[in-house]
Amino acid sequence: MKILVVDDEQDMQTLFQQRFRKEIKEGLANFAFANSGEAALQYLQQHHHEAVLILSDINMPGMSGLELLQHIKQKYATPPPVVMMITAYGDSENYNTAMQLGADDFLTKPIDFQLLKEKLKIKVNG
Repeated sequence: MKILVVDDEQDMQTLFQQRFRKEIKEGLANFAFANSGEAALQYLQQHHHEAVLILSDINMPGMSGLELLQHIKQKYATPPPVVMMITAYGDSENYNTAMQLGADDFLTKPIDFQLLKEKLKIKVNG
């Protein structure tokens, strides 16, 4: 499964690579990283339909994760990638906006990687 992680925090790449070491080694997960919404859209244009799951932070400089979500849902309709939003602020306003824009799931930081892995198995198999 190709997963695009979009987050302006540089340490997120290392964190994901550490927490998914086994899945990466076994070929179950393949990660790509973008440090902004703009970089994520550029990646998606260059790697059309490669990413089946996008994990995006909401609060980023420049294009926010919510703006990115809106672009993805408008442009990449067939097949639509699963988009899970990640935020340090689990407030209802961000949650409601993300869901209205078509987010498939919503996680809060710090990320519970065990929960995320369980959700990913559901998304892959279900």
